[in-house]
Amino acid sequence: MLHEGRPIATATVLSHPEQLARLRAACPEAAPTARLAGDPCYDRLLAALPHRDRFRRALGMAHGQRLVLLTSTWNPESLFGDGGGDVLPALLPRLAGELPADEYRTAAVLHPNIWHGHGPGQVRAWCRRARQAGLTLIDPLADWRQALIAADCVIGDHGSVTFYAAALGIPVLLGAFPHDQLDPDSPVAALGRAAPALRPASPLLPQLAAAIDGHRPGRSYAHLAAQVSSAPGESAALLRRLCYGLIGVPEPADRPALLDPLPLPDYQPPVRTAPLTAFTRLLGAAPGEPPEIEVARFAGPPPATGYAVHDTHTVVNEDCPDPSRLSLAGVIVRYGREDDPRLGPADAWTAEAAARHPYAALTAFVGGPDRCTVRTGDGRVLTLAAAPGPHGRRDLADPAAYASALYAWLSNGKSVAELAGGMTVRTGAARHRVSVSPAPLPGPLGPPL
Repeated sequence: MLHEGRPIATATVLSHPEQLARLRAACPEAAPTARLAGDPCYDRLLAALPHRDRFRRALGMAHGQRLVLLTSTWNPESLFGDGGGDVLPALLPRLAGELPADEYRTAAVLHPNIWHGHGPGQVRAWCRRARQAGLTLIDPLADWRQALIAADCVIGDHGSVTFYAAALGIPVLLGAFPHDQLDPDSPVAALGRAAPALRPASPLLPQLAAAIDGHRPGRSYAHLAAQVSSAPGESAALLRRLCYGLIGVPEPADRPALLDPLPLPDYQPPVRTAPLTAFTRLLGAAPGEPPEIEVARFAGPPPATGYAVHDTHTVVNEDCPDPSRLSLAGVIVRYGREDDPRLGPADAWTAEAAARHPYAALTAFVGGPDRCTVRTGDGRVLTLAAAPGPHGRRDLADPAAYASALYAWLSNGKSVAELAGGMTVRTGAARHRVSVSPAPLPGPLGPPL
């Protein structure tokens, strides 16, 4: 901070007085340049909190689903670093195998220097298997704040994203944390003492559930949130006043100082091309209600115990990286648009897929976020559609789970006719009311040439 004993900077912007105290202790010569001006990044996060549900829908989050966000800074001792025991490479396949795909969603925010240091191709190659299992790599510049707001739990390290998560009241598990490399008086070091550490050798699902269910919003990390900024919501005004003062120009009197609001990200539903193991169970039906079928799907080796099942089958995406798995599938699925001439209409694709893979009991074309077209082994073509939620909002659960529920129903000797009133598909604590109806005949493709 000094050159020949004098401060380099005219103004050193700090967000909280505790930083000024540490600056005075570490470099008293630079202390006179300190200016308290809040934290614009934190202010944008706070302003966007009311839009959390929109950000979750942008990630294709279904009702009741939990988002686990992994985040890493660019230090060798970080979650993605090789100095901390390579935690993340071992963690990613276990998250896919231990977390039910329809109850948990995973995404990762990696520091921009990780992308630039190793190259995007190498980072995607390292995460390839996890991405096939449904992991979404979040843009580290454009969308990480929105993903953070959407998260139900963060697995992180000593990076700023983890600290922002705690300050926003999001449950945190520390997958890596170099306690001996941090100023013990810093807020980040305090987070390391306050947040629970992830136990990589222990089952992950109970740890995540305990972190989320035992968290006390507004209380667990309130002392840390108070140290992010001494002027929450005021950084734009403070920074503009400082900058105009440095150049000696009066501030605009007719325009308030504002920060850009966080934009709504593009729709990024999970893309799973890895085979899924589906556990299903028929739960019966209450009087006057449709039958209920429980579905739990896993994108890796499923847990050996913990699920009472009536049926187990494999769901394979037609884009599976290992085509040999298609011959073992009970359900073959394809995601796409029905008006895509390469694939649709759905009736045509299901017929072609059934002919190519005669051992599959069902072929399912997911043509929308809340519905799929299914062809059964006897050639019947059905539409499975989730009932909309309040205000007509679409149910964003993966419709392929509905195909697994139908598979379970038929494999237990039940008939399609018994589903005239629909079915309820249960994924964890969430229940999805699904209609079962004959698929409409495809319309004309257009006038003859």
